[in-house]
Amino acid sequence: MTSASDLASLAALLADETRAAMCLALLDGRAWTAGELAAHAGVAPSTATEHLHRLIKGGLLVERRQGRHRYLRLAGGSAAQLIEDLSAHTEPRPTPARGLRAATASAALRRGRTCYDHLAGRLGVAVTDAMTAAGLLDQSGGFAITASGVDWLTGTLGLSPSDLRPGRRPLARGCLDWTERRQHLAGLAGAKVCETFLGNGWIARIGSGRAVRPTSDGKAALRDLLGIRDID
Repeated sequence: MTSASDLASLAALLADETRAAMCLALLDGRAWTAGELAAHAGVAPSTATEHLHRLIKGGLLVERRQGRHRYLRLAGGSAAQLIEDLSAHTEPRPTPARGLRAATASAALRRGRTCYDHLAGRLGVAVTDAMTAAGLLDQSGGFAITASGVDWLTGTLGLSPSDLRPGRRPLARGCLDWTERRQHLAGLAGAKVCETFLGNGWIARIGSGRAVRPTSDGKAALRDLLGIRDID
């Protein structure tokens, strides 16, 4: 049974703004070097090392060394879900005027982004709503992929049935979107949809961050496959 001290220790890991910034950056699902995370958080490499050590020891991050570089990523889906859920419980604040570049980056994240390994923002919610309207996803009692949804994923998207066998991770779950304040599709199915969209060139990353946007081929695919129009 989890003790109060264990819970307090876990909460303390994210009670520091530098560590929180690092974890939010890693929600893009990729591995970052320690230097990249230090630059992102605006701290010296030596300071970043101390924070990263705490996050690794606390089980939120894992480390892999390759040559001279040290790569960090979230420890897995459960760590990502924890950070996503906590983010959704924060109240969005107006973005301060930090210049056109910062405002543009913030708007891009709201339009579409990766949330660890699935789609979020207006794009993620639009895909979730379209799948529900088409009878591929049932939200009446939580989140569940329907039989038609399985056929769509394996037939239309070309996934293997083995790709959709839930193990420790559910096939579908709702994830509260911190910008849209609505649920988007997460879980194994959400990850496979995002992976397929990226692999087919239907969405592309904007720069090196989490923001994504549909390509011209992607807009056509979203229209033809899910009836989504006017997505930017």
